[in-house]
Amino acid sequence: MIDFLNRNIFQPHPELLVFLVIALGFLLGKVRYRAIALGAVTGCLVAGLVLGAQFKVDIDDTVKNLFFIMFLFALGYRVGPQFFRGLKKDGLPQVVNAVVVCVTGLLVSWLFASLLGYGPGLGAGLMSGALTQSAAIGVAQDAIGTLPGLSADEVETQENLVAVGYAVTYPLGTILCAMLLANVLPKLYRRDLAKESAALAAELDAPDESPDEGAGYYEVVLRAYRVDRPDLVGRSVADFEEQQKALGRRIYLTGVRRDGTVLEHDQSRTLRLGDTVAVSAIRGDLVDFDPVTHIGAEADDVELLGYRTETLHVVASEKAHLGRTVAEVRREPFMVGVYIDKLYRAGSEFPYRLSTPLERGDTLILTGPERLVGPAGKALGKPVPTSFATDMVWVGLGIFLGGCIGIPALTAGGVPISLSTSGGGLIMGLVFGWIRGKYPTYGNVPPGAQWFMDTLGLCLFVAVVGINAGPSFTSGLATAGWGLLVFGAVATVVPLIVGFLVGHYVQKIRFPVLMGVLAGGQTTTAAIGAVNETSKSQIPTLGYTIPYAVGNVLLTVWGAVIVILNH
Repeated sequence: MIDFLNRNIFQPHPELLVFLVIALGFLLGKVRYRAIALGAVTGCLVAGLVLGAQFKVDIDDTVKNLFFIMFLFALGYRVGPQFFRGLKKDGLPQVVNAVVVCVTGLLVSWLFASLLGYGPGLGAGLMSGALTQSAAIGVAQDAIGTLPGLSADEVETQENLVAVGYAVTYPLGTILCAMLLANVLPKLYRRDLAKESAALAAELDAPDESPDEGAGYYEVVLRAYRVDRPDLVGRSVADFEEQQKALGRRIYLTGVRRDGTVLEHDQSRTLRLGDTVAVSAIRGDLVDFDPVTHIGAEADDVELLGYRTETLHVVASEKAHLGRTVAEVRREPFMVGVYIDKLYRAGSEFPYRLSTPLERGDTLILTGPERLVGPAGKALGKPVPTSFATDMVWVGLGIFLGGCIGIPALTAGGVPISLSTSGGGLIMGLVFGWIRGKYPTYGNVPPGAQWFMDTLGLCLFVAVVGINAGPSFTSGLATAGWGLLVFGAVATVVPLIVGFLVGHYVQKIRFPVLMGVLAGGQTTTAAIGAVNETSKSQIPTLGYTIPYAVGNVLLTVWGAVIVILNH
C-alpha cells in the first residue's frame, strides 16, 4: 500500500485524488456534536488541503469552474423564490435585518484585513469563513484572477490564501454562530426559547411537535356499517349526504358492498337492507350522528375500507380558494378523506397553520384515496405530476445565459468589475428559480438533481481548491498567523450582535423568529438546527428562509467586493 502511494498514481490520474478527497471529506463532515456538524464542504476542503500537500497534484481550473458555476446556478435556483418573495412587504423586515448582518460582516472583515495588512486572498478567506459562506471562495478567486498588476504566481498565491483563510475561520465561525443564537443570547436575555416558541405556535395555530412525535388524534375517520335500520333503506347516497350537510355535519358514504360485491361509487345509488356502507366523516360529526342507531352495527370490511392512496403535488391557482385559510379549505366536501401533508411556499417548505391563507403558487402535498385526491387537486388548482427527470434544456440554457451576462466588465480605478461567469450563473439561477416557483409546470429540477448540483457541485469545487492549495497551506498559514483565528471569531460575532440589536430593539421581531432570521442572514445551517433543537420546535424556521436567500446572494457577491476593497 505504501509503495502504491509512493508511486503517486494521482499525478497521471488526478481524477482519482478528487474522488478520494470527496469520500474522506464527506466522512469528516459527519463529525458532529449535538446539532453542530463539521459539514461536507469543510470536510472536503480539509481533506483536499491534507492530501494536496502530500501528493502535490495540480488540477486544471476549468474543472473547478465547471462545478462552481453549476453550484451557483443551483443555489440561485433553490433560493430564488424566497429571495424575490422577501422583496414584498411582508418579508421586508427580515430582508432588512439580513442586509444589516451581511453589510456589517463585510465592513468588519475589511477593517480587520486592512489593519492586519492581509492581501485580497486572506481578506476574502477571513470573510468567507467567518460568515460561513463557502460560495464566496470561488467568487473571490475569480475576482483575484482579474486584478491588474499581478503575475501568474502572485495570482495563484492569493487564490490559495483564500482557501487558507476559509479553512482556519470557518469551523469556529459555525460553532460560535450556533452557540450564540441557541444558548448565549437567550440566556443573556433570560428568554426560554422552548416556551416562547410553544406560545407563538399556539398564537399561529401551528402544530408544535417534536420531529419524532405526532398526534394520535385523527380528525377524519373511515368506518364500515351494515345497513339494518330503516333510516337509510330506500335513500340515495346523495340524499343522505345532503341531509347531513344541511345539519352541519361532514359525513359521506364512500363505498357500498352488496351481496358480497363492492359496487362502483355512484351518488344516485339507492341503499338496501343488508348493504355494508363505508362512512368517511369528521370524527366529531360521526359521534354526534351515532351511526349504530341510524345505520346499523359496525363491521370490519378490509376490502371496502381498504383503498389505494396517492400523493399529489397541487399548485394553488383556483380563484375561489385563494386567500382562504387552510382551516376553511379543509372544511370543503372535496377535502373529506384528503390530507394536506405539506405546504411549499416560494419553493421551500412552509410550516403552515390553520389560519394560513393560501396564496397563488403555493404547492400543496395532498395525500388520500386515489379517487378522492385527484378531484381535490383539480378543485384547488393545477396538479403537477412528480417526475425524476431533470429539464436539462432549462438548466443548460440558464447557466449559458448567466455566464454570458457575467462576461462584460466595467473598469473602475483600473480594476475590471463584472459579475463574472459564476456571478452571472447565480443571477440567472435566481431568475429561473423564481420563474419555476411562479409557474411550477416549467423547468423541473427534482430534489436529487438539485442536491447533485448544489451540495456535490460545491464539494467538488472546494476539493479541487484544497488540492491545489495544499502544497502552500503551511506557508500560507505561517504568513497569516494564528491571529487570523481570533479576528475571524470577532468577525463572526459582531454582525450577529448588530443584527440582534436592530431586530430586537428597533424591529421588535419575536425572539424565536429573530434567532432564525440571524441564522439565515449569516447562512449558517448548523445554527438553525441548534436553535430548533433548543426551541424544541420548528417555529424559528419561520424567520430563516428569506434571510437565508438574501444572505446567500449578498455574501457570495461580497467575495468579489472584498477582493476589490483589499487590492
